[in-house]
Amino acid sequence: MHSDIHLVLHTLNAAERHEAANGTAPARPAGPTASIASVREQLGWKLVEFGLKLAVPHPRTACATA
Repeated sequence: MHSDIHLVLHTLNAAERHEAANGTAPARPAGPTASIASVREQLGWKLVEFGLKLAVPHPRTACATA
């Protein structure tokens, strides 16, 4: 995974966990379309992360096939 993407995902995940631990709702834009956009954005980043994991060979797999 690209280091910048990993850092962004980690930051978002950490912020969500901190807000959940504090008992506060995450700050989300008002309106139903805004929350849908937020979910789409998060899903998009997760798909990017998954695609990068598939595209980069695992070190153990690369050693076993070489």
